[in-house]
Amino acid sequence: MSAPNGSTEGGDGPPPQKKQKQVRVWVDGCFDMVHFGHANALRQAKLMGDVLVAGVHSDAEIKRNKGPPVMNEKERYKMVRAIKWVDEVVEDVPYTTSLEVMEKYNCDFCAHGDDITINVDGVDAYAAVKAAGKYKEYKRTQGVSTTDLVGRMLLMTKQHLSTNDEKSAESTQLSKITQGSELHSPYTGSSQFLASSKRLIEFMGTDSREPAPGDTVVYVAGAFDLFHAGHVVLLEKCREIGNFIIVGLHSDWEVNRYKGKNYPIMNVQERVLSVLACKYVSDVIIGAPYTVTESMLDNLKVDYVLHGQTPVYPNKDGSDPYEAPKTRGIYRTIESGSALTTDVILQRIYEHRQGSYCTVEQTHNYKNNALPDPRCVCLGHTF
Repeated sequence: MSAPNGSTEGGDGPPPQKKQKQVRVWVDGCFDMVHFGHANALRQAKLMGDVLVAGVHSDAEIKRNKGPPVMNEKERYKMVRAIKWVDEVVEDVPYTTSLEVMEKYNCDFCAHGDDITINVDGVDAYAAVKAAGKYKEYKRTQGVSTTDLVGRMLLMTKQHLSTNDEKSAESTQLSKITQGSELHSPYTGSSQFLASSKRLIEFMGTDSREPAPGDTVVYVAGAFDLFHAGHVVLLEKCREIGNFIIVGLHSDWEVNRYKGKNYPIMNVQERVLSVLACKYVSDVIIGAPYTVTESMLDNLKVDYVLHGQTPVYPNKDGSDPYEAPKTRGIYRTIESGSALTTDVILQRIYEHRQGSYCTVEQTHNYKNNALPDPRCVCLGHTF
C-alpha cells in the first residue's frame, strides 16, 4: 500500500528527490560587431549556471550612452540568438544593469568580463548589482577587440593575416603610424590572438559528432569574414535544407586572392572560432580547398552544396570551383534575404569615420577625418 506522497508504507524506500532549481545567469551588452571574444564571454558565463539569459541594448540606448552602433538592433538581436551558449534573449534592456530587470527574468546573478563599463554619467554600469552581491566576473578574451577589427578595416594592411608572407612591404608604413606615446596603436597592431587546440575544443562543445545515418549533410564554403547577421541568415537557410551543416573556411591568402584589398579582416583562426560559436554549424573545414572536388563530396558524405547570392569567383585558371557538385546535380544557390555583407560593414565604418567627433570630450577629443585617439575603446563613436 502506498502512502499519499507515493512512498511505500514502512519507510523502507528512499525519500523522493527534490528537483534542484536551475541557476539562471544574466549577461547584457551592446554586442555590436560580434566576434569570437563576445562568444567566449557568453561561453564562460554559461559555465557559471544552467540557463544563460542575454540582454541586448537597443540602438537608442547605445547611442545615448556610447554613440551609434555599427550594427542595428535587429542585426544584433539575431547575432546573439545564434550563439550556441545563449538560451534566452531579452531585447531593449537598460544600459545600466537593472536589478529589477534581472528579477523579472528570474536571474540569480549577473556575469561580466573583468573590464569596466561606464555609462553616460561616468558611473560603473554594474554598481547596483555589485552592491547587491549579484555580480560575478569571467576573464576577457585576450588578443581580440572590436577596436582592433575597426582598425584593420580603416588601414589597408594585411598584417593581421595568419602567415608572415607579404608582410615586409607594410612594415615601414605601420612603423610610421604606430609611433606614439605608447609605441602601439590598437588600430594598426597585427592580430595578437593565439589559437590553441584547447580553445577549439571549448568552442566545439559537447555537440561535436560525425553525421549520423539519415542525416542530410550540407556543405557551404566561403570567407565568413567578420561573422555577421547575414551569415546567420544564410546558415539558417542551410539548416532548413539539411541537419548537419559543414562550413568550409577558405585560407587567408585564398580569400585575399579573390577579394583583394586587406581582406579577410579576420584571419582564419579567428574566423573558425566565430563560425563555431554559431548554433547552426555542425563542423568546420579549416583552410578548405577553394575547388569542391569529387573526393571532398565523397569523404564528407555531402548531400547538397549551397552558396548564397554573393559572386562566385573563378579559380586561378578560370575554371568553376563548383563544377563537381553541379555535375552531380547537388549544387543550389539560396536567397538569404539579407543584404548585409563585409563590404557593407566596411562602408558603415567609413561613414562613421566621416561623421562628427565623439561628444565625450574628456575622453575622446579628436578632430574629424583623423584616426581616433588610440586610447579610445568605444565602438559606436563617430570620428
